[in-house]
Amino acid sequence: MFYLLYLYYADIAQDYPLLNLIQYQTVRVGLAMATALIVAVAMGSRFIAWMRVKQGKGQPIRADGPVTHLSKVGTPTMGGLMILAGIAVAVLLWGDLTSPYIWIVSLVTAAYAVLGFVDDYAKVTKQSSAGLTSRQKLAAQTVVAVIAGVLTVLWMQASPTSPNLETSIAFPFFKAVLLNIGWFYVLFAAFTIVGFSNAVNLTDGLDGLATVPVMMAAAAFGIISYLVGNFLFADYLQVHHVPGAGELAVFCGAIIGGGAGFLWYNAPPAKIFMGDTGSLALGGALGAIAVATKHELVLGIVGGLFVIEALSVMIQVGYFKATGKRIFLMAPIHHHFEKMGWPEPTVVIRFWIVAGMLALIGLSTLKLR
Repeated sequence: MFYLLYLYYADIAQDYPLLNLIQYQTVRVGLAMATALIVAVAMGSRFIAWMRVKQGKGQPIRADGPVTHLSKVGTPTMGGLMILAGIAVAVLLWGDLTSPYIWIVSLVTAAYAVLGFVDDYAKVTKQSSAGLTSRQKLAAQTVVAVIAGVLTVLWMQASPTSPNLETSIAFPFFKAVLLNIGWFYVLFAAFTIVGFSNAVNLTDGLDGLATVPVMMAAAAFGIISYLVGNFLFADYLQVHHVPGAGELAVFCGAIIGGGAGFLWYNAPPAKIFMGDTGSLALGGALGAIAVATKHELVLGIVGGLFVIEALSVMIQVGYFKATGKRIFLMAPIHHHFEKMGWPEPTVVIRFWIVAGMLALIGLSTLKLR
């Protein structure tokens, strides 16, 4: 239905040159960004007030966390729904819904949002910082990610791409290096999606800390999506061309707009938290976009801040189990700096700077080959 509307407006655009701009991806990226921003901001105040009533005491605060976090008691969670609502409206209005990549990324985003919502709901109703078990979340995430990986491979096989590109890993800085691992690639794709989803989730611990780096990563992958989806640009930059992947730039634009709208209310002091509803979904979306554009390894650079946060938890847990001692004062690592005495806004802004630098380094891989 939406595609028929798209064709209808495209037909009208022939008589009205200004409307003809809608056919350009770059214009639709801007429109998606603006639409998602407006939706998120517009629903903000009433949504937050409604969530305060429904959740009562709000998101439980970790008892072993920094004492400064006690002032956040009563703040509602599930604010990621604001971002996701903006993304949904923007993609439906401005995305080409005949693109399989749009649907695959949307599948991961929606499924992870549902999983995050169930986790947040469990936390709020039980008034405990522990929601679903790690095994339950990991199992559900893996099933969805494997399905997304299989669908991506099948679609690429049916598209005019480079030989074996669909089951190969592309390496940054090398223009012609492909490691074909066959159908084991599906497991690699699933690892990328699940790993990045959880990395974003672990980073979401301070007001605005995860939101802006997610927007930066989305901006970087919006550019990557557009370039790899355009044969001329891909050929000039000597990156692998993925027909149809350019449409994911619209999805990335929607993430940026929705994130900006949410940040309006999540900026310190936050009126609402993103919750697992948002962090799992956004991390999964970026992972799926990286898989679709064949830039999985670049995601590790662009989203390096999230990787560092996840590694800090893994190192802390592993070292503690082995020695009974801790490396960091508290994990994830942003809490370590809080324990050292850094004010929360200082931690957040400095981490934003790191995220921005890493995003630029990740983008530089497009040219440094």
